[in-house]
Amino acid sequence: MTDPKDRLIFALDVPTPERALALVDNLGDAVSFYKVGLQLNLTPGFFDLIDELKRRDKRVFVDLKLFDVPATVGLAMRQLAERGVDFATVHGNQGIMRAAAEAAEGRLKVLAVTALTSLDRGDLADLGFDCDIQALVLSRARRALEAGCDGVVSSGLELEALRRHAPDKLITVTPGIRPVDNDDDQKRVMTPAQAIAAGADYLVVGRPIRDAADPRAAAESIQDAIRQAVAAR
Repeated sequence: MTDPKDRLIFALDVPTPERALALVDNLGDAVSFYKVGLQLNLTPGFFDLIDELKRRDKRVFVDLKLFDVPATVGLAMRQLAERGVDFATVHGNQGIMRAAAEAAEGRLKVLAVTALTSLDRGDLADLGFDCDIQALVLSRARRALEAGCDGVVSSGLELEALRRHAPDKLITVTPGIRPVDNDDDQKRVMTPAQAIAAGADYLVVGRPIRDAADPRAAAESIQDAIRQAVAAR
């Protein structure tokens, strides 16, 4: 069973590894799981940061949404596995997802991206998808499991449908978590308690912690909400 404390994944969406580690120092034992994404991937110290997080016994989620020819995605996933990464995201069709899952060889959890939490129905239409978001998410989840992926990244708004249609082994990682009402670019959001109640395994939180006057206090408050929601589920 997942420790409630490990369910919070803090998104290190900052411009430099130095600033990322300063946040890690500040947060201390309030956070045990970190997401490292595209912004930090474009800095020279990306792999050094991953190594340092692992040295500190932190779990690491590399969120690069890998999308390329299957062989290239497989090589990238293998490199992440060799680095000790715990979770990594993949995008694309069945062949791409299958290559990622095969290359991971069970050493890391491969998560398929369903629909970004910054998208709404109008955005999907603009991208050429003639379906509603829930139908797209369920389709992506089924195909991910068939391809051998371990789970999906999904908005909390689709979690209940996912849990009705997918087996319990499906890992659900939910971004767009906001402890209070928000006015940023995330359109499909939930509170921590709502997401856990709906079936989320892990919650990705960035700005509400990073931009708080006291990031550690913000993280601890979210951890309290997670613990209470897990106990009530």
